[in-house]
Amino acid sequence: MTAGAQLSFEFAVRPAMGQDDFLVAPCNEDAVAWIDAWPDWPATAVCIYGPPGCGKTHLANVWRARSDALALSSEELRRAGPADALGDALACVLDDAAAADETALLHLFNLLTERRGHLLLTAAQPPARWDIRLDDLRSRLLAAPAAAIGAPDEGLIGAVMIKMFADRQIQVPQDVITYLVMRMERSFECARRVVGQLDRAALSAHRRLTVPLAREVLSRQEMN
Repeated sequence: MTAGAQLSFEFAVRPAMGQDDFLVAPCNEDAVAWIDAWPDWPATAVCIYGPPGCGKTHLANVWRARSDALALSSEELRRAGPADALGDALACVLDDAAAADETALLHLFNLLTERRGHLLLTAAQPPARWDIRLDDLRSRLLAAPAAAIGAPDEGLIGAVMIKMFADRQIQVPQDVITYLVMRMERSFECARRVVGQLDRAALSAHRRLTVPLAREVLSRQEMN
């Protein structure tokens, strides 16, 4: 990036749960399109996948808010069993679906199919790359649409951080955001951590949010 160049932090917004918003960018627009297409999905399940910190859980929360879906982890599904875990729900989000017990996942899939409900799966990889031993489960999952969420770029991370600061009633200068996004890890988890640390550092030292303060916070992160 050349000196003096400006990052663009303008993105469309999807409301999520509570005060959160989901920002739509090229790295996630295919997954967002499937969320927007509900309830007119062509199959019982849809899978969204991508690396840690890319926003899978956040986008799943957007769908939960729209569909009144139950949220389950693979461990909860295994421990409670599909019928008890699902209860009367007609929609379900299963996090880290590749780690789920195959028999339990197949039963969950079948229950929602019988109810004409829907299942949103999140995972690091598409179902085609999962090690699936049950043929019935494999055929169902391979027939389900799958959409990737890529790692966020600098512009999206910057827009997310601006919103995180705004949620704390903090107006942050653009040069601070630009400095941060060009040097920090590109993940929403890191963005949340940096925003919190900057907020605390500014309050404790009675300082404004500036590039020197941002440099100090990032330096402390590198040392830990």
